[in-house]
Amino acid sequence: MELNLKGKRALVTGSSSGLGEAIARLLAAEGAEVVVHGRDEARTRSVADGLGAAAAIGDLATDAGADAVAAAAGEIDVLVNNAGGYAHTGWQDTTPDAWREIYETNVVSAVRMIQRLVPGMRTRGWGRVIQIGGGLGSQPIALQPHYSATLAARHSLAVSLARELRETGVTSNVVSPGAIMVDSVREWLTSQAPVHGWGEAWEDIERNAAKDFVPNDIGRFGRAEEIAGAVAYLASPYADYVSGATIRVDGGTVKSVV
Repeated sequence: MELNLKGKRALVTGSSSGLGEAIARLLAAEGAEVVVHGRDEARTRSVADGLGAAAAIGDLATDAGADAVAAAAGEIDVLVNNAGGYAHTGWQDTTPDAWREIYETNVVSAVRMIQRLVPGMRTRGWGRVIQIGGGLGSQPIALQPHYSATLAARHSLAVSLARELRETGVTSNVVSPGAIMVDSVREWLTSQAPVHGWGEAWEDIERNAAKDFVPNDIGRFGRAEEIAGAVAYLASPYADYVSGATIRVDGGTVKSVV
């Protein structure tokens, strides 16, 4: 299916690896002019060169880094706020400083890019802002309370932004992934398989780990390309009538009718 993204320029934050890289690759394959972003210059330029794309280097948790990325990106039609981080800590070992740091990294970084790039979209009368959220934003667990809170903030700011951008031609939406099988997740599951008795063959490990950690209707972890597909749809003109929405791509992990 042709998504009519030719002539559109897209910045995907945190796209030097993992989920962000998959999003950048699909947007580029659909004809968009992609800007690859990361903090590691060598890795970012390697991905960008492989896509024939531009590179933007900078730490979005700082104003100076956001300024550098916005300057390198130029006029952007599609902003995908994917960059962020998480830590496997709980209530007892997550300090107030850790709460502040992850909020800066996962929420304020997105706000910085919105404030720098969306005014241009509004002036030109067309644009897309897509937050990468997550199911833990609506159904948090005891572990990673600070991370879950930042996902909820991303979902909330996307809806508020949609209201702000009403009738401008610029939309604001969320793609909410479930547990995604990136390299680091596969490595961790493989290392934990003997401890939890998940089996030895990879198919058994994934099925049993999904059952224990992220029970869903599909019976496996998601793939980065499946998230990228939802982002590409929202970035396209086919989603002109979609704003303030959350598209869950989680195999049915989140049990909700809304």
